Amino acid sequence: MAQPILEMKGIHKRFATTVALNGVDLTVYPGEIRGLIGENGSGKSTISSIAAGMLKADAGEMTFLGKPWAPANMVEALEHGFGMIVQEQGTVPGISIAENIFLGDIDQFSKGPFVDRKAMLAAARKVLERVGMDKVDPALPMAALDIQDRKLVEIAKVIAREPDIFVVDETTTALSQIGREKIYELMREQKAADKSVLFISHDLDELLQTCDTLTVLRDGNLIRSFTKEEFDPDAIRTSMIGRELQGDYYRSDSTPTRQDGIALAAEHLTLGEELQDVSLTLYKGEIVGIGGLSQCGMHTLGKVLFGAQKPQQGRVTVNGTAIIGEAVAMKQGIGYVAKDRDVESLCLSASIQDNIAVAGMERYAIRDFLILENRERAYVDKQIGDLSVKCAGRDQQVSQLSGGNKQKVVFGKWIGRGSDILILDCPTRGVDIGVKQAMYQLMTRLKNEGKSILMISEEMPELIGMCDRLLVMKDGRVTKEFARGPEMVDTEIIKYMI
Repeated sequence: MAQPILEMKGIHKRFATTVALNGVDLTVYPGEIRGLIGENGSGKSTISSIAAGMLKADAGEMTFLGKPWAPANMVEALEHGFGMIVQEQGTVPGISIAENIFLGDIDQFSKGPFVDRKAMLAAARKVLERVGMDKVDPALPMAALDIQDRKLVEIAKVIAREPDIFVVDETTTALSQIGREKIYELMREQKAADKSVLFISHDLDELLQTCDTLTVLRDGNLIRSFTKEEFDPDAIRTSMIGRELQGDYYRSDSTPTRQDGIALAAEHLTLGEELQDVSLTLYKGEIVGIGGLSQCGMHTLGKVLFGAQKPQQGRVTVNGTAIIGEAVAMKQGIGYVAKDRDVESLCLSASIQDNIAVAGMERYAIRDFLILENRERAYVDKQIGDLSVKCAGRDQQVSQLSGGNKQKVVFGKWIGRGSDILILDCPTRGVDIGVKQAMYQLMTRLKNEGKSILMISEEMPELIGMCDRLLVMKDGRVTKEFARGPEMVDTEIIKYMI
């Protein structure tokens, strides 16, 4: 057998009282795409971060390309052929796209005390072409890009260095299907060049399709590795959670249901090329899905419905009241979970308590202004308990939570205040299979209580599995409506997306 590209033995890591890794061994071979899967907090990102120099192990040893390996940081790791695309934002907003791509390596374009910007931009264009961004000007500031394009720039930064191994950590959750296909293509190129990929994802289907081997982690322990021949979705899920999933995953009913009464109405919404005369009605006790490719306008639609963006034409109403801003939306019982969770839905530097409590003051404050600490704590603790947020306590900083628990905090912010309408933009992005099931079951419960949900998603299975109606968007317009039933199948839906 070939010499491993990466070998990790007996890796231990502890964060305060939490054991993140408990003597984990991991080996990656040349020409291999190895998947890593497990619930949030299982240790997937921790072990890859140690290999990439982001974290230091408490114990254990590593070799890379046959030599002892202990990079001081990610920059040093990348210089030696180990690249990692991180789960959260890994670009610098205050500089250009080209400067982000060559950050730490701009000296290659130096001419004396000056940087040859023309050469740097030309080199950046070539790298951007490899990730499907050939029409993007590398001189643009990073702040001009959306979450998907920022992630593609991150990928470009890594592949520009032609690494021997690169780690893809939950990257595809930020990408549209077109973006995902591009990264799958890059992974296949890496494999064909006898290099390696370590692919971390919560999406079991994409791991089964793309990986040669799959390693399951649970509670900091390596549970089992599966070869391609051994891939069995049920066995892998059971290994991940230590038990068989109980209860329904998606909704068990197969026909659309709703209550009488309109919860929200949108009429003739127009905003540049992103929204072109979009109208929709959301009824009480109904889950309406919005599906399409990433740039179809559906994410903008979510912001407009919440009042976070103002349309050039058209209006949104709830109970006869026009939604002209976020404050009005909240007073009318609307909650909004943004796709870019860490930027738009959370304050990462604040505590769990502050993030949940900020939207629900009217629920625990006396006369809307007098805050009693015991009432606020009780309000927050109820959301933590009801949503099973895994944390050290309400005072823990949100940035220290896993992706799934961050999302539970966002849900708690809006459910706690009793929102009757929830606009959910990619609500299960970056969460594990157990948390996904819990969120789907929560959505079903809220629907049965008469709440209304508008779910924007790039995940076809969850749209089909959860929605009473599905509106398909393309180029800023609604191109087709499907009702829950036998006609709501992916082959039919896709026809109206592309």
